[in-house]
Amino acid sequence: MSDWNIERAVDVLLAREADRADGGRITDEWPDLDLATAYQVQDALVGRKQADGEQVVGVKLGLTSRAKQQRMGIDSPLTAWLTDAMVLPADVPVPMGELIHPRIEPEIVFVMGERLAGPGVTAATAMQAVRSVHAGFEVIDSRYTDFKFRLPDVVADNASSSRFIVSPTALDPRGLDLALEACLLSVDGEVVDSATGAAVQGHPAEALALAANSLAERGIAIEPGWLVLTGGLTDAVFVEPGHQITAEFTHLGTVTVTGA
Repeated sequence: MSDWNIERAVDVLLAREADRADGGRITDEWPDLDLATAYQVQDALVGRKQADGEQVVGVKLGLTSRAKQQRMGIDSPLTAWLTDAMVLPADVPVPMGELIHPRIEPEIVFVMGERLAGPGVTAATAMQAVRSVHAGFEVIDSRYTDFKFRLPDVVADNASSSRFIVSPTALDPRGLDLALEACLLSVDGEVVDSATGAAVQGHPAEALALAANSLAERGIAIEPGWLVLTGGLTDAVFVEPGHQITAEFTHLGTVTVTGA
């Protein structure tokens, strides 16, 4: 029998994060780690961070593209936690010295105005609970070597969460067609990728609804004031020291970060 359990998995993942040292997949040694148990690891990991003074400020979605879901054998996005320690203020470089191998991806970000609780949430009801829409970046930083993991591994690792940036420019969601909201991703002025909001489940509101319904299965609701990162619009690019990465949106504005 495996000598792995929830607490040991949390210890290993937090130690890797603190030491900036990646490692092998937990499932290689704990093959019975399933998705439900992986979410228990995730909750315990964030609970440990809260005990150290961090506060939950929202949730994020991972694997929001249907192609990625099919590759991983799931039918809805992953959810993970955001804490205040992950906030990267505007104009502050990505702290390369604190991370292992950071990558960055542009996001459409919601700030919630009302509580959103499943089951039965639809895209329309989800959008009614949104207070404002923002441009943003998520910096992901897997605690697994070369970002190689199985589905339970990445869920346990809080979906590679590390840092995130949210533009202060806030737009009313009414009147925005977020499925058509375009984004150009540039590195040092050269466009490297592009997408629209349709890359996220066909519409970011669909991802938000799926997240609310998925969280409801664990007795969790999305609370007023929380941030929701709806998922990467493009593939993530590695952050390199001194490089400038820019996401230019049609209506949501422009967000730029650099690697320190």
